[in-house]
Amino acid sequence: MNKDTILAQLPYSRPFLFVDEILEIDENKVSGTYTFDPSLDFYKGHFKDNPVTPGVILTETMAQIGLVCLGIYLSAGSGATEDEDETMAGHVMLTSTAIDFLKPVFPGEKVTVHAEKVYFRFKKLNCSVQMLNASGEVVCKGTIAGMVTKRMNG
Repeated sequence: MNKDTILAQLPYSRPFLFVDEILEIDENKVSGTYTFDPSLDFYKGHFKDNPVTPGVILTETMAQIGLVCLGIYLSAGSGATEDEDETMAGHVMLTSTAIDFLKPVFPGEKVTVHAEKVYFRFKKLNCSVQMLNASGEVVCKGTIAGMVTKRMNG
């Protein structure tokens, strides 16, 4: 399954899609980017006159890139034929997070998420994940887990 196919399989759309591109992906890791558009609605009230990206949105960005994209990739490669890859890619439902927030992310910032698979068994995917700003500084990091389920299109 290629990067564009994975992006097309994501079950999100704007304004709740927090993946711009997948930089690399294999059975053990994924990296991707997202730039926070300053016009996103949540910036209007978080925080007044000094907008900062909410931690829940940073967590969601890490989950979409670091868990969902990798889960789609892994589920498509788990016994499906090439023809089935696009019709049976998995959904990933978030089950747990443990995230440390170290630096703020402001409107207009581009971030890069790196995730490494800790384990994928019994349909549960657990990843170690970190988000870096454009300067290469870690803004948040932790672990994230979810359940991978098969999706049948059509």
